[in-house]
Amino acid sequence: MNIVEETAAPTQYLTFQLAGEEYAINILRVREIIDFGTITRVPRTPQFIRGVINLRGSVVPVIDLAAKLGLSETAVTNRTCIVIVEANLEGDRVLMGIVTDEVSQVLDLRPQDIEPPPDFGTQVSIDYLIGIGKVDMKFVLILDIDRVLSMNELASAATLGGKGEQEA
Repeated sequence: MNIVEETAAPTQYLTFQLAGEEYAINILRVREIIDFGTITRVPRTPQFIRGVINLRGSVVPVIDLAAKLGLSETAVTNRTCIVIVEANLEGDRVLMGIVTDEVSQVLDLRPQDIEPPPDFGTQVSIDYLIGIGKVDMKFVLILDIDRVLSMNELASAATLGGKGEQEA
């Protein structure tokens, strides 16, 4: 470990539950967290796209992140929520909602608290992971929100909500 790593400022991550595992995304990509509400299903979209919501006049696609990651579809409970994130699509910012079982907390992780993703032992493709955060005696899988969806899937979802910077 070098001196730069030891003194680097921590980065904040929002943690949430999916299918019994704890995941995190960089807090700078999170626009807001809303209660799970009415989602309008859109015909002929992939199963992991739950549909779209009206977010203050903007159409925002909603992704069932667990289903996208190959886990079981998220069952809706009173703790289920939608995290509105900003994803990059070929240089454009696109607002998308991701369904989570529940939001946990915001963590501060320093670079030395994050290990590279392991080649084994996770239910999620390592291509979707930035790394694994060490928090006390447990680990948090840190997602790369831009890589979770392929460009084609992001493009089809973006056409539901419109490309470009959207005001929330």
